[in-house]
Amino acid sequence: MDRRRFLLTSLAGVLAAPLAAEAQQSTKIARIGYLTTADVSTIPYHLREAFLQGLRDLGYVEGRNIVIEYRSAEGKVERLPALAAELVALKVDVILAPAPAHVLAAMQATRTIPIVFVNAGDPVASGLVTSLARPGGNVTGVSTIGRDLVGKCLEQIPQAVPAVSRVAVLWNPGDSPNTEKDTLKRAEAAGRALGLRLQFVEVRSPADFDRSFSEMVGARVGAVTVLPSTMFFIERKRLVDLAAKNRLPAVYSSRDFVDAGGLMSYGPDFADLFRRAAAYVDKILKGAKPGDLPVEQPTKFELAINLKTAKALGLTIPPSLLARADQVIE
Repeated sequence: MDRRRFLLTSLAGVLAAPLAAEAQQSTKIARIGYLTTADVSTIPYHLREAFLQGLRDLGYVEGRNIVIEYRSAEGKVERLPALAAELVALKVDVILAPAPAHVLAAMQATRTIPIVFVNAGDPVASGLVTSLARPGGNVTGVSTIGRDLVGKCLEQIPQAVPAVSRVAVLWNPGDSPNTEKDTLKRAEAAGRALGLRLQFVEVRSPADFDRSFSEMVGARVGAVTVLPSTMFFIERKRLVDLAAKNRLPAVYSSRDFVDAGGLMSYGPDFADLFRRAAAYVDKILKGAKPGDLPVEQPTKFELAINLKTAKALGLTIPPSLLARADQVIE
């Protein structure tokens, strides 16, 4: 009996070994590359947390079944291609590339590893995908249709600053070269409809900031709207401070500017976009091809107002505008 029991136990161990190995293989840890221009420590917490929470909701936990490889250009866009190449060398399973500059760098580094974007404006016009319904290639994600929001941002200005007649439009010509002309045309059309005279102010680098605000003050503009730009987002605190210093009411396309002290913002709910990006990552890790996953557009938009900044500028925000706000900082 002892010998029989010994043989049975040994046989069970031999049979169990392949099963254990198979179980280990089935719990493979996925590797996600996170390419960003901002310093990792300064990535807006609510955006990164929204992405991680989206992954957790789908059953992914850092250190257990996923590893996230962060690569930061620390504000230097020219470093993105090398960082993207690092992620490719690590053989990550998918790359999260939030903005167009990140996507383009990742596309230069790989045509096979899936890339998911979060803030790509018009990805078709930018050449990131073939179409929204059938992206093709290895890229897909959530578009912010930023150029369509220019008019909405301008609409907020006369409501907050009733006497305004001339408004500056701060823009970065190098951020989205394939869509900038259309964006500016849309801004002009919106300005005419609102009875506003627009002063377009071009900024190519942070070194131009002081000059640009001097130009606005010299033109006697009554307010400024800041078009979406990766550089502007990185330098948002400096832009907000310059607007305050020059006593210019400003409207931005992201609430992160308002959190930094800006007056107002109107744009997509970026936290929602980052949560939705997690769903793309999940589908890709489960075998879906990015080229077959349609690009989604924002479904939630948010208006944010900073009453502290309004008070400092001597503005009284009308109750009708406050009632529509999704976030009010007092």
